[in-house]
Amino acid sequence: MHARATEFFRGLQDRICAGLEKADGSARFREDTWERPGGGGGRSRVIADGGVIEKGGVNFSEVHGEFSPEFAKQIPGDGLKFTAAGVSLVIHPRSPLVPTVHANFRFLTHGSKAWFGGGADLTPYYPFKEDVVHFHKVWKRVCDKHSPLVNHAKMKHECDEYFFLKHRGEARGVGGIFFDYADATEPMFDFVREAADAFVESYVPIVERRKGLAYTPEQRFFQEVRRGRYVEFNLVYDRGTIFGLKTDGRTESILMSLPPVVRYLYDYRPAAGTPEAELTDYWLKPKDWAAM
Repeated sequence: MHARATEFFRGLQDRICAGLEKADGSARFREDTWERPGGGGGRSRVIADGGVIEKGGVNFSEVHGEFSPEFAKQIPGDGLKFTAAGVSLVIHPRSPLVPTVHANFRFLTHGSKAWFGGGADLTPYYPFKEDVVHFHKVWKRVCDKHSPLVNHAKMKHECDEYFFLKHRGEARGVGGIFFDYADATEPMFDFVREAADAFVESYVPIVERRKGLAYTPEQRFFQEVRRGRYVEFNLVYDRGTIFGLKTDGRTESILMSLPPVVRYLYDYRPAAGTPEAELTDYWLKPKDWAAM
């Protein structure tokens, strides 16, 4: 299954990059191939200064080796040997009216244990209900097709819980789906393939609807402030970031998820009743978006 999953993820990277380049309209991904000293390597593809995308990356990796004894205790399985393959992506558009998006799909083994993990989540700054509902409905449709193996409500709940900044008491975005440590059965592999290939459908229509809208410097300012929350989550909580750094992955590829321009202001609080305040007061509260 490792070989088959690796082949699928390599092709997935190609398909997602093609869809994002078409939506951007001008920029192209730069590819860097790399080798991991402990075993394996990958293809990092980064896009920047495009018509829509200010910075983004779609990374493929296939690595193997041994965990440190300390880190091995934190991962399901036994022994020290591991393999990992997958695709991870983050897209930061320039316009504050186009949401940031993240997705990751992966296959791992640790000794006698093998599992799939992944998901996708949306981080808007000035949300449009149509966009949020569309994103969630795509994932619900895919999950429902693979029910009862896959439960959409459970994956949505796990996403809401995972992408939560505990030190801020707020969600990173409006969620999506998230799963981890799912036993590597053939039916689960079928779900992972269909979910991964649904990413372009979940996100690109949103980009197409919003990329031509005019925005103000004030809206751009707020986007840069909120991007700080993205940085905090990825550096403090993100399992992919931690896994990559703990297993001597390529640092540039691991940290490509960080936005290019961020503002950190002391005790910033948007004025009550503004769209900026509404983001945390309404949109970042978990809701059954797919039912709206």
